[in-house]
Amino acid sequence: MRLAATASKMPTPGFVVRIAITLAIFAVLLQAVSGLQILEVIANASFFWLAAAVAALIVQTVLSALRWRITAAQLGQHLPLDYAIKEYFLSQAFNQALPGAVVGDAARAVRASHDAGLLVASQAVFFERFAGQMGMFLTMAISFILTSMVAGGIEWPHSVSTTLMTVTAIGALGIMGIVWLETMPADWSNTMRQWMKPLLIAVFAKKVLPAQILLGAAITFCNLAAFAFAARAVGVELNPVEIAALVPALLFAMLIPVTISGWGMREGVAALILPIAGIGATDAVAASVMFGLAMLVSVMPGAMMVLGRR
Repeated sequence: MRLAATASKMPTPGFVVRIAITLAIFAVLLQAVSGLQILEVIANASFFWLAAAVAALIVQTVLSALRWRITAAQLGQHLPLDYAIKEYFLSQAFNQALPGAVVGDAARAVRASHDAGLLVASQAVFFERFAGQMGMFLTMAISFILTSMVAGGIEWPHSVSTTLMTVTAIGALGIMGIVWLETMPADWSNTMRQWMKPLLIAVFAKKVLPAQILLGAAITFCNLAAFAFAARAVGVELNPVEIAALVPALLFAMLIPVTISGWGMREGVAALILPIAGIGATDAVAASVMFGLAMLVSVMPGAMMVLGRR
């Protein structure tokens, strides 16, 4: 029995592979930029700005828990606020330790399924995360469009602008499709409407849409501000337009499930994207690493809960 329990705790091959990929990406980055200089920049970081980044991420987690609670209520699942906050911190701690940054959310859905069933609990978690990614996407898309049209805006490299144009177009078509459901003839849209009905109720219903918009804007602001503060901690200053246009791409990179909690992917994208704002690759990687450290500190309440359950 002890042997079986020990084996169940051993890292899976996929987990080991993701660790290897994370280390490989960092090895390539350290070859491309000055690793010693990155360490020196981080060692001299401002504790004040790091603390500000941590505070913004903690506020973001609390607001996300509130959005989860509101989203779940629309589906008939009632979550006490203190429970939602505790569970969200717990899931964030798991997300930081496991690949893909979503494993903790899946576990949160399972733990919250006791009163409403796994389907409803999973929908509530998924729709809340979807609303968050949609807010970040809209921020990136609008900022990209405006900076591309306004004279003196960001000078986007052709490869980056092409990618962002494609992503923006696909996202816009998706949003338009959701809106179009309300105008489609009933015989065309009944099947699709039935499939989308829980999402429409949880996120887009008139009763809850104002709260979803306000919370989405506040949570997006906290995420972007946290990165700006973390960057400021290592002497990297970005103006609000650059933050809104560039930082979402770094945060989306963390969702690609090939490394541990986005480490490596985020830093690689930072080295490619932030130079558009005149930031050197070394400083860009240092800023991204500092943001990752801020995230680790911000989930400590959840980590303490995990340790307390042992």
